[in-house]
Amino acid sequence: MTDRADQTIDALRGGHDYLTAVVHGLASADLSRPSGASGWDVSQVLSHLGSGAEISLAVLEGALNATGTPDENFNKSVWARWDDLSPVERAEGFVTANEALVSRYEGLDAQTREELKVDLGFLPVAADVATVAGIRLTEFAHHTWDVEVAFDHKAPLLPEVTGLLLDQAGPFLNFLGKADALAARPVRIAVRTTAPERAFGLEVGNAIALTDEPERPDAVLTAPAEWWLRLTTGRHAPEHTPSEVSLTSASLTLDDLRRIFPGF
Repeated sequence: MTDRADQTIDALRGGHDYLTAVVHGLASADLSRPSGASGWDVSQVLSHLGSGAEISLAVLEGALNATGTPDENFNKSVWARWDDLSPVERAEGFVTANEALVSRYEGLDAQTREELKVDLGFLPVAADVATVAGIRLTEFAHHTWDVEVAFDHKAPLLPEVTGLLLDQAGPFLNFLGKADALAARPVRIAVRTTAPERAFGLEVGNAIALTDEPERPDAVLTAPAEWWLRLTTGRHAPEHTPSEVSLTSASLTLDDLRRIFPGF
């Protein structure tokens, strides 16, 4: 588990350094461009990442110091303060706040990375560092895409994090997806990804779950792994879907899959 925590924290550092370089290359006007997140401009995505970093750091400190998870009023005060910032202030604030969070993760020793439990408030039990950092990495990677796609509609997820995200995506699919978006259920889909190569099943019934690859699937989805991840988080519009994506089925379409995963 420590290895997974180490890898995830390293990925958070790489992602931070990458997005910081992107942000430093943006002109003021760029911050007001529509992002890949519906209804948000680029500065609002950076505000969300910055405020999320501030809240995540407070949650981590609460676990480290045994003071508990901050309440909802704390979160609301952070969001309100960031909402009041100008686009340039949001961009600058993101760099500072996320650096503080990543540096705090990097400062955790091996024993803490292995043994610390963090109460996130929305999971049934406290989670280990690898899981908590992995949730942050998922959010960070997809919102980095939201920024990049404002300037390149063919932008992929960062390849450096795709494998890690792919391996941890399963437990959150039912939270991200809406099984009742399909009228005819259950549906069993064979999913085959490239870069990295994986083969597994997606079952949509009363809930959504990953399974072993079904022998007789109702559909076969072949896609780059980064697009599969974007599919599950709602970043799957046709204009952002690479030509390598294909779905073979007599009853299911890509638009059906898009309805299952509306995104965040």
